[in-house]
Amino acid sequence: RAGRGEERGRAGQERLRGGLGEGGGSMGGCYSAYACSRKLRGRLGNLSFVLPVTERDAAAANAASGASTSSARAGSDSSARKADHGSSRRNNGDGPAGGTEEEELVAKMTSAEFGRRYVLGKELGRGEFGVTRRCKDAATGEALACKTIRRHRRRGGRGANRKAAGGGGAEAAARAAAAAAAAHAADVRREVAIMRRMSARGGAAVVRLREAREDQEGSVHLVMELCEGGELFDRIVARGHYSERAAAKVFRTIVNVIQLCHSNGVIHRDLKPENFLFANKSEDAPLKVIDFGLSVFFNPGDRFTEVVGSAYYMAPEVLKRNYGQEVDVWSAGVILYILLCGVPPFWGDNDEKIAQAIIRGGLDFNREPWPRVSGNPKDLIRQMLDPDPATRLTASQVLGNPWLKNADTAPNVSLGEAVRSRLQQFSAMNKFKKKALGVVARNMPVEELDKYVQMFHLMDKDKNGNLSLEELMEGLHINGQ
Repeated sequence: RAGRGEERGRAGQERLRGGLGEGGGSMGGCYSAYACSRKLRGRLGNLSFVLPVTERDAAAANAASGASTSSARAGSDSSARKADHGSSRRNNGDGPAGGTEEEELVAKMTSAEFGRRYVLGKELGRGEFGVTRRCKDAATGEALACKTIRRHRRRGGRGANRKAAGGGGAEAAARAAAAAAAAHAADVRREVAIMRRMSARGGAAVVRLREAREDQEGSVHLVMELCEGGELFDRIVARGHYSERAAAKVFRTIVNVIQLCHSNGVIHRDLKPENFLFANKSEDAPLKVIDFGLSVFFNPGDRFTEVVGSAYYMAPEVLKRNYGQEVDVWSAGVILYILLCGVPPFWGDNDEKIAQAIIRGGLDFNREPWPRVSGNPKDLIRQMLDPDPATRLTASQVLGNPWLKNADTAPNVSLGEAVRSRLQQFSAMNKFKKKALGVVARNMPVEELDKYVQMFHLMDKDKNGNLSLEELMEGLHINGQ
């Protein structure tokens, strides 16, 4: 079985290289720009459409709690319904594990007051519901980054007043819009709470959140540390010589981030190279994780069912809708594979094909540059990409692996120009897709986004956050499609 799996993997890699040359592969999945805000995430496959903007328990989401003043309770997420799995705990990821002290999560401040405190500069990144800009502390001149998230989408306009699918008219549309707005607000609260916790406890490997403010229009401004050192792959390509030793040093930081998250009751759920930036341009600049937009709080034993993340890095149990913190280790294993050969272990022309490849499994360690890579990292990848989360390594076990513990003595032989070239094209394709998504987001009216969110809620008859084939067909029929 292993032999067949590796043969499938080799065939996939060959098609990948054949389609795009030695530089890398066709890009699937959702690739967010640096510090862009909430994503309207969808996946249309043969059987279901998943859009995680479902009804939430708004009352519970408004609570704020934490073990320290830097921790707060974020919005609950009822779309992450937990499977009944033995003694597993049910958790919607809405608040930190432990702690009862409450605080205001996002303080109010008018736009004028915010403008007097911070001077906004050039745009750094943009998403469907937010934009990140360079900013400066007006009093001290300190350079920072400001991520602005539109917390409440408009509920009026054409979208809210359209005839609702299946009847109900404007009233049903208004309910759907209100539910979507509450869900979005809960997402923002949760992101802020997690950033506060990890900023306080994550050390140098986590971008620091300075403050969060909400203006009178409902926009939330996250003022944070500015990372100007560039993305991970860009620096690797720029350095020239790239070896197994260099990959080990970088990867140790990534796994440290996972251990920090898990020890503080957080599952990241969207680990990928684009979510790491170097603090500055110096040679020894620390690598930092910058985005917690899809992260959730958890307790040991909790299970989640919401399908989130970026396709290439998703663990098989995410696709099966029954997962815990082990998914972060899987994502890191995918990153390590890419760091060492320049292409992902599981690929496809679209998200559905990528998911099928992940479920099939099989790793290719025969093609270049794998013959020149030592055995330890290959064994580590196998254990991190174990399809069974129960036997997959934990973050602590990964850090205890001899290859990572002795990263400074790992082989320093160049992995070859082909690997650097693939990493360069892999990074370029990611950026191209982010730009394309940004163009769509900037040119689609808010009312149009609202229309699709409302349609989803009305088609979701059992209110479970997912559309079955029957619900999708019925909804499309009602809408004359």
